[in-house]
Amino acid sequence: MILAPGINIKRSPLCGRNFEYFSEDPCLTGELAVPFIHGIQQWDVAACVKHFAANNQETQRLWVDVEVDENALREIYLPAFYDCLVKGGSLSIMGAYNQVNGEHCCQSNYLLHDILRKEWGYEGVVISDWGGVHDTELAAVSELDIEMSVTNHFDEYFMAEPLKRAVEQGIIPESKINEKVIRILMLMLRLHMIRGEEEIERKNGTYNSPASRRTALEIARESVILLKNERKLLPLNMETVKRILVVGENAQRMHANGGGSAEIKALYEISPLMGIKMLLGSRVQIDYRKGYESDDRQSADDGNWQEKSLEDGGGHGRNSGEDSREQEDARALLRKEAVDAAGKYDSEEKYDVIIFVGGLNHDYDSEGLDRADMKLPYGQDLLIQELLKVRPDTILTFIGGSAIEMGEWIDRAGAVLWSYYAGMEGGTALAEILFGKVNPSGKLPETFYKSPRDCSAHALGEFAGEKSVAYKEGIFVGYRYNETFRVEPEFCFGHGLSYTEFVYEDAAYEEADGCGCVICRLKNAGNCAGGETVQVYRMGSHRKRAEDGIREDEDAEEIRPVKELAGFGKIYLEPGESGQVKISVNHVRDKRSLGVGSSVKDIKIIIRI
Repeated sequence: MILAPGINIKRSPLCGRNFEYFSEDPCLTGELAVPFIHGIQQWDVAACVKHFAANNQETQRLWVDVEVDENALREIYLPAFYDCLVKGGSLSIMGAYNQVNGEHCCQSNYLLHDILRKEWGYEGVVISDWGGVHDTELAAVSELDIEMSVTNHFDEYFMAEPLKRAVEQGIIPESKINEKVIRILMLMLRLHMIRGEEEIERKNGTYNSPASRRTALEIARESVILLKNERKLLPLNMETVKRILVVGENAQRMHANGGGSAEIKALYEISPLMGIKMLLGSRVQIDYRKGYESDDRQSADDGNWQEKSLEDGGGHGRNSGEDSREQEDARALLRKEAVDAAGKYDSEEKYDVIIFVGGLNHDYDSEGLDRADMKLPYGQDLLIQELLKVRPDTILTFIGGSAIEMGEWIDRAGAVLWSYYAGMEGGTALAEILFGKVNPSGKLPETFYKSPRDCSAHALGEFAGEKSVAYKEGIFVGYRYNETFRVEPEFCFGHGLSYTEFVYEDAAYEEADGCGCVICRLKNAGNCAGGETVQVYRMGSHRKRAEDGIREDEDAEEIRPVKELAGFGKIYLEPGESGQVKISVNHVRDKRSLGVGSSVKDIKIIIRI
């Protein structure tokens, strides 16, 4: 079993585990997670989709009570789980640490029985998060099958000796144990761990194979997002560049070895600096200046980090206190070295290109820790401003798992590239995109806000409460809030530029046998090959801004977001080539189970270009 995918909605950019999750949008999350599950399970390995449900903060994650209304729960926070279990066929699911409306998720009758088993008919195995069970009787009578925790006192777990005693005393009927054991045995049969009538051998599978490494590179190439490219600073010309200065700790930092339980053991990891050197070879002089330095808290081995991560309620917000004088002096020196090097204008020493590689790391994108704000750490904002002052054409690239504030320098930046933690070949992919070997085609799966105040979880709701947190924003999560109430983000959900130009020629909606789709034709009108993702959105009734405040549309039966993602499709075209994309948009769900819209034929369709 692999404890993935993590599909919780990115409700706030400050959630410490956002780097593990897919998106702020349930439709996108489900569409990405379902094939992920299919890929895992074709090798006789069970996926374990997590964390069920509404697990959107790390602060006091074991005890915080999420107060969310039924409509928002079923429309925003549950649909991707439904897709993963019903369409994806995930063989297991993990409960969340938190409470939802007064019940701990790992022993919740409402979530595990009423919704999961009864409404959705799920027959797979339900596993607790590690340390997420708090009561033997509640867990035993719930639909939880396996309790996991973080200590080696296994007999003391709630569903170990205490459960055995409860059965012997007649408190818990033995039939409840039988139900759980049957589901576990059925999982083992499906994975061919034990022999059934068919006598099928388990598949071996492979890892770190050359084919897997090629796939990792292909995925990394498609994941990089070009946020801004004024004056067409990118791509860089490999033929004319002779001297390059690379600045920033993330240019050489490895990211696979951190983040809590999302840690992986990669065979290797190509950093951006290494990727650039590998691509350009010895004919180009590539110099490096660190520019800033992290605290490097993740390097220390504190023994059982999981056990420590559950102390004092199981998580907290990061203290955004000031750096010490020693840290400030050290970073000032690193900053001066980088800026002085970048600012050289002597004909023999001037750099043709300055590339900054900054962002976040797993000191900030981390299990058990919410961010205090969206600001870049380690004095990076000041470093970027000073680099742009001496070299306005500095290329800014970032690596991170969550949105960052850019207001202090974004208006002066000409080119900005964003990369999530892209795995063992991430540096190779970033280098190829910088120098035009690959055309960027990634799109933002989340809103990049100007500040947390522009996010509905902070503007309307509550975040990082220690006892309870109210989801007062309801269904207006992410871009649903920003577009409906005209709150301008830095970069919107679905944003991503290309080195070429795509022209949308026509689009039409068709419906047959109850299935709807949008057929769109587009042309690559530029001079390089590239990929484009066509995004189709439903238009709903919405609130309008008026001089006297916010009012409802007169004809709206229900207040709906202005736009909601209905489907998407990607196409690759050579220069001058035209092609057609067919996108299914008939995401009609059981309204009783999920509380989601009516037939798509009743709603207008728009395409974001």
